[in-house]
Amino acid sequence: MANDIEFIEEERRHWGKIFTDITYAISEVSPFIDETQLKRRRYFSKVSILDEYMDKLTSSESTSKKKSFFDRLKGDDSTQDLRNFKSKNSSSFKQLESCSKCQCLACSFECKFQSCSACKEGSLIKACDKEKGNVRTFDTFNIDLTNNDSGQMNKYKVLAIVENCKLDKLNILLENLHDSDDKLILYYYPGIKSDNFGEITDSEEFDFVVETFQQSDY
Repeated sequence: MANDIEFIEEERRHWGKIFTDITYAISEVSPFIDETQLKRRRYFSKVSILDEYMDKLTSSESTSKKKSFFDRLKGDDSTQDLRNFKSKNSSSFKQLESCSKCQCLACSFECKFQSCSACKEGSLIKACDKEKGNVRTFDTFNIDLTNNDSGQMNKYKVLAIVENCKLDKLNILLENLHDSDDKLILYYYPGIKSDNFGEITDSEEFDFVVETFQQSDY
């Protein structure tokens, strides 16, 4: 029983904070942005899953505390329903965790960026100046690129995607998984079936991407 209670308490601490942060953000921004825009935010349609999970935690805690000595000897797991629920909704839980850390969470500015429409699983906006540039980072996002000169294919980790809304362009920052000195900054053109990339020849654009990315770490 102790392990069940510990699991439930840890889940309530972690996901309860995320649930509180998201519901508070909704109440804070809803008076200032259009309802249609609010409903486009990824967390808006998924927060009800966390609400249901909070109820399940309370129910499981009550069940666990009422276990008989015989139930405990059998190893009856009152948290199985919780684990099944999380497994069934795993993508939503990952999304909500990312949303809770995202700069878009409680932003009430009139958005000029792609914001939620460009969101991938495990990504979030790490920094945004509200005017020209933002930085999107990822938990895990790797791509394969072929060197046009050598024909050799290498796998790169996506460090970030920088959006320049003044130029309506996306820039991707990459690091070779097998050679950390091999870094690339390219134009990024995401597609339905495949993505395309292009060389940045304008030095001012290149410097803007580097500066915006570096500032996001502070």
